[in-house]
Amino acid sequence: MKKFLMMLALAGVSMSGMAQTGETPAMKYSVATNSFWSNWFITADISGSSWYSNEEHADKAIRGDKSGLFESFRTNLGASVSIGKWFTPGLGLRTKVNGIWGRSVLTNDASKNAMKYWNAQEQVLFNLSNLFCGYNETRVWNLIPYVGVGIMRNCSLNEYGHGYSAGLMNTWRLSKHLAINLDLGFQLSDDDLDHVNGPALTQHDAYATSIPATDRYFTAEVGLTFNLGKSTWSKTPDVDAIKALSQSQIDALNAQLADEQAENARLKNLLANQPKAETKTVTVKEVVATPVSVFFNLGKSQIASRKDLQNVQELANAAKDKGCKIVVTGYADSKTGNANLNQRLSEKRAEAVKKELVKMGVSESNIETVAAGGVDTLRPISYNRRATVELK
Repeated sequence: MKKFLMMLALAGVSMSGMAQTGETPAMKYSVATNSFWSNWFITADISGSSWYSNEEHADKAIRGDKSGLFESFRTNLGASVSIGKWFTPGLGLRTKVNGIWGRSVLTNDASKNAMKYWNAQEQVLFNLSNLFCGYNETRVWNLIPYVGVGIMRNCSLNEYGHGYSAGLMNTWRLSKHLAINLDLGFQLSDDDLDHVNGPALTQHDAYATSIPATDRYFTAEVGLTFNLGKSTWSKTPDVDAIKALSQSQIDALNAQLADEQAENARLKNLLANQPKAETKTVTVKEVVATPVSVFFNLGKSQIASRKDLQNVQELANAAKDKGCKIVVTGYADSKTGNANLNQRLSEKRAEAVKKELVKMGVSESNIETVAAGGVDTLRPISYNRRATVELK
């Protein structure tokens, strides 16, 4: 048991150092808030515990000349499970239960100290790696201190007490949904869990009254963390860049409309000055050739901003007046997702814009949709998450 606890402690130091030097740098970015059902996790650990009794301060006979952290009369194996949620990349909560086998530390004989117990804690987690270094979904190592309160029970003696905990959890990413974790913790009870009130203190009655009735133990746990459902955080949309692109397209469209209006005025003036005998009927069609873009958030097929549809409305009116067909082309950015996913996503984005055109009064038979899949034609890459609308 002593070797097991020492190996866990050494593993935590060595693996932390490896993770710091081996982590691949990645871009840090701000994240958008996820739904309540995202970023849940569960852990399952094997634990080793080392117990200290409050009576040890007063009665040396309890521990003899042995007071080391890894002495066999105070150590035992156990297990723990927890379930929790990250509310932000740096702040989370978890409910943790550990226990099964512990030590009362009444003597220096391990066989006489055995007890069964459980300890239920509600703990606040602080991911220092994300808080100080910025969120990085591919980070290998995360350093996560925690504090908590709860209830402890000595099942062998049916004794309850309030519990307090603090510790340091380390996680090493294996995949998007799986990580190895090493948890080093300290537990403190505000009551005498081993239920020794008098016999063990008879040799030091004068000192006994000054002993705080607190039992405590240290834990070293190793196991796995399973991330449930959506376990990452999406980048916040670059609203300013989207607005700038939309405004530039609006300006280009307005400039083209102004040129066409000037040409129409010239033609009308020319017709008005022609001799009546030479008068001919001339039909002038206004064709808006500049595509209009409608933007989407990462991985989404819902239109990000309804303001984009103002430009689409202009094209819809032109199509209805002139009997033109409209082509809607959906795109996804090729930097995220695989080809099949991007193909489906681009198709959904084109269909979403088509539905809006139908609402604007354009006949569905006059709308053609094209799914272009993932592309990398615009910079920044977020500009490729769009659908374009143009007259055919």
